[in-house]
Amino acid sequence: MTVSVADIDLSQIPFWALPQAERADAFRRLRRLDRPVFVKENKVPFVGHGPGYYALVRHADVSEASRNAGIFSSEPTANSIVDMPRWMAVYFGSMINMDDPRHARLRRIVSRAFTPRILSKMEEDLQRAATRIVDEAIAEGPGDFVTQIAARLPVQVICDMMGIPPKFHDRVLRATNIILGNADPEYTGIEPEFKRWNVARGLVKLMNAGRSLNHLAARLGRARRGNSTGDLTSLLVNGEESLTPQELGSFFILLVVAGSETTRNAISHGLKLLTDHPEQRELLLSDFEGRIGGAVEEIIRYSTPVIQFRRTLTRDHTMNGMDYRKGDKVLLFYNSANRDEAVFTDPDAFDITRYPNPHVGFGGPGPHYCLGAHLARREITVMFRELFTRLPEIRSTGEPDYLLSNFINGIKHLPYAT
Repeated sequence: MTVSVADIDLSQIPFWALPQAERADAFRRLRRLDRPVFVKENKVPFVGHGPGYYALVRHADVSEASRNAGIFSSEPTANSIVDMPRWMAVYFGSMINMDDPRHARLRRIVSRAFTPRILSKMEEDLQRAATRIVDEAIAEGPGDFVTQIAARLPVQVICDMMGIPPKFHDRVLRATNIILGNADPEYTGIEPEFKRWNVARGLVKLMNAGRSLNHLAARLGRARRGNSTGDLTSLLVNGEESLTPQELGSFFILLVVAGSETTRNAISHGLKLLTDHPEQRELLLSDFEGRIGGAVEEIIRYSTPVIQFRRTLTRDHTMNGMDYRKGDKVLLFYNSANRDEAVFTDPDAFDITRYPNPHVGFGGPGPHYCLGAHLARREITVMFRELFTRLPEIRSTGEPDYLLSNFINGIKHLPYAT
């Protein structure tokens, strides 16, 4: 089925329920237009709405807007199409919704956790977690790849980094699913039709999940302040520069949501892609260590786990022949930029040897490039190494059950066999 340009409404849930191939074709049509389309916003109960946003779907536009953070601002919010009210920003107003100098200060503090030295030290922890997860999956037998394997590694890794006790890991995973799946009835129990009462109930669920994670981090921060145990929380609340309780809570939500979802979905999409493209799987397994780096980059490009982020114009500006006005909103559609024919040869082909591969799957260039990109790459690498070493015949056996979302290209369930 072909979706006409006139029928493409990126603000409506039914568009995001379309099969992935149809959505990809829709974005292909949008890239062929002379200029970005303007999309009207939905009105959100208790939040409001603006007139709408321009959809940036070309690689050049997404990259240029990402580099020019002084013009394409992350304030007042980057992770919400509507302006986030104060009662939501308490939990979700993390550093991705800030510009310098506030953004630079927080990034400087939290970057302590992502130095090459610390990431190298984490390698043994990653390996132990991956081994334990595969041990348990073998004992249980094949079932759902997402819940048994892909979703477990990033949550365990991030919770271990922060010093979150294992008894809270399932609570963290449930809250994460609600925050990023708040349009999906499986995680919220709410039908996705855009009706006022549906949206209101979804917001309540979202706020409760955010509050749960925020309180968990705040309680841990109080215990670690002045009593360092060597975990990331201790690092962030002690020292000359430290996070306030509110900043720690918001950062934890960002870390567990962004870090968990990107990695779990890349691993899930990766198994499906390597199953659907046996020649690429054979290529990878013939020289795993030599090709896994390229495979990870191509999985991220092809699947693009994070679909979009928002920017707001700080002044009038002309970009690639398009005039924007101060206050205009734009959405950076990374999924479309990663299939741009002007940058990628045969962009719909899955090719683990693709080089160069200037994808924007971790965000475009500039100050908001994903701080945890190296950690995500390591997690994906370690998990696939463990899987293909111990379960060399592992493969998906059916179609994925996709998350209903305009923000995350998620897989909720994926049957598999070994």
